[in-house]
Amino acid sequence: MSSQTQASTQATAPKWRLIGPGLVVAATGVGAADLVATLVAGSEYGYALLWCAIVGCLMKIVLVEGAGRYSLATGRTIFEGWSSLGIWTTWYFGPYIVIWGFVYGAAAMAGTGLALYALMPFLGVKAWGIISGLVGLALVWSGRYGLFEKVLSLMVLLMFVSMVGAALLTLPNLADVAAGLVPVVPEGGLLYTLSLAGGVGGTITLAAYGYWLREKGWDTPRFMRVMRIDNSVAYAVTGLFVVATLIVGAELLYSAQIAVATGDEGMLDLSNVLEDRYGSAAGTVFLVGFWAAAMSSLVGVWNGVSLMFADFVGHVRGHDADHPDSRAGGKYYKAYILWLTLPPIALIFMGEPVFLILAYGVLGALFMPFLAITLLWLLNTDRTPEEWRNKLHSNIALFLCAAAFLALAVNQVYEAITGI
Repeated sequence: MSSQTQASTQATAPKWRLIGPGLVVAATGVGAADLVATLVAGSEYGYALLWCAIVGCLMKIVLVEGAGRYSLATGRTIFEGWSSLGIWTTWYFGPYIVIWGFVYGAAAMAGTGLALYALMPFLGVKAWGIISGLVGLALVWSGRYGLFEKVLSLMVLLMFVSMVGAALLTLPNLADVAAGLVPVVPEGGLLYTLSLAGGVGGTITLAAYGYWLREKGWDTPRFMRVMRIDNSVAYAVTGLFVVATLIVGAELLYSAQIAVATGDEGMLDLSNVLEDRYGSAAGTVFLVGFWAAAMSSLVGVWNGVSLMFADFVGHVRGHDADHPDSRAGGKYYKAYILWLTLPPIALIFMGEPVFLILAYGVLGALFMPFLAITLLWLLNTDRTPEEWRNKLHSNIALFLCAAAFLALAVNQVYEAITGI
């Protein structure tokens, strides 16, 4: 079958077959830490912040659609777009992706190791974490997108079944759930509200969407409608998942005034509560979902951010975006996978250096406003064909995202500096 015929077949295939890169970016962005944040929100405020979790998913739809639209409309990667805005983008993104990968690699392996140790209490958390990192490396090393997407889809299924199942077990009060859709900011909870809306699923992987579109073979404007369906359906699934998490926190923890830890240990606390109330099977199924959430983020980052790094280095070295070294399976791609996996093992054993944690917090806090502001810039100028530039509603939505993330960034930078 010719590539043209194949592209035509993809563009006209049933909608359910076209779900792919969106589910990948949503699953990668929502990890165990995000679940704990939502869980804690439910345990502290009940259903009061339910509307906020939904707004957060809508914000991600806006940002991911913008990144995907730019890539499809121009045939350029998001980093090519950033570099057209000036050398300052390279000076920001270069240190950020290097430091972020080093610290995130350790955190991802530790979180996944915690889930596996809870399921299989031998070897130890660190050993399971290192094994998880190496498994992630093996899964994405070749750069084969088809295999990667299938693995992530399976993990999304495990996440969804476990958390929605846990929510159904709690027999939620539907009237209270409906009341939580009314926008209300709890007293003293403004920053927490912003953090929940901006934090769930909000990472560098949102910008990787365009790279996954390209790996899928969706790389021209003819796939624009398909991309929008893919993105919307994926975040609708994610929204249901986040709502289920908040329901569990509200019904199991808020009503009984049970506190959980704020780190990954919070998921273990919840599995113990589920086991006490509904039996060991419920606790085990939930732990499998916890592992799937952690592992999906690890595998997604090992692939998606490595694609971004390969494009970044290739661009700096003067290669075009289609150069073999700048693509999946190329030497820059593999170098970053190794960077995510091997050096962070030292952090798992030695602890986290203060300087790196400070830099990670500051640079990371700035990424989401960086993404929102640069998308506004790219999608309103001649860097994007006129047909695909922002309309008024897109500009309003992106502006609101940028404002919310800027406010959150200021607070996160302040806390990172004062907390060290």
